[in-house]
Amino acid sequence: MATKRISRAVVCAIAAGVVLAGCTTTKTLQTDEAGAGQSDRSEGSVLRRVPKAQREDAPDFSGTTVDGRPVRLSDYRGDVVVVNAWATWCGPCRAESPALDKAQQELKEQGVRVLGVSYDAGRKNALAFQKELGLSYPSLHDPGGRQFLKLPRGLVNPQLLPFTLYVDREGRIAGATQTPVTTDDVRNAVTPILNEK
Repeated sequence: MATKRISRAVVCAIAAGVVLAGCTTTKTLQTDEAGAGQSDRSEGSVLRRVPKAQREDAPDFSGTTVDGRPVRLSDYRGDVVVVNAWATWCGPCRAESPALDKAQQELKEQGVRVLGVSYDAGRKNALAFQKELGLSYPSLHDPGGRQFLKLPRGLVNPQLLPFTLYVDREGRIAGATQTPVTTDDVRNAVTPILNEK
């Protein structure tokens, strides 16, 4: 009897994964051909850069922050935006959050903003996480990361946290990292984007 329940649970989990996979866009990420997708490795983080001519518009992530304020990615148009997906139950997310906050503080005058996206089901834990770590950047409340299902296929796996997207001044995806980042990683990723004409 218990085996049947477990088997049903496994089948349901697989079916849910297939359904979620079917919700993603059919577009495939086109990265720079130089160097097999022009992946930069620094501090253990692998950055996939997207050439300017091949960039797609980022989905206009929108809703309310973990503390209930309205937020929309397009409100940051004109700035380079570091979009970081996290959850309170993700240890690497906790480790990288202070580095993201430091990067925003250091690069804010140059036009860099960080927008977190919390996968947590409830706002209470997410808000406590932000307060505990003293994070100054806002985080969109997006239970389960549903808004990331609109990303181009192959950019990141939205079910694996943390990941970070780099959005250029025109609101297009300029790069992505599927690993935790350091302040130096963020600086190295955004500097070429800031220097674009």
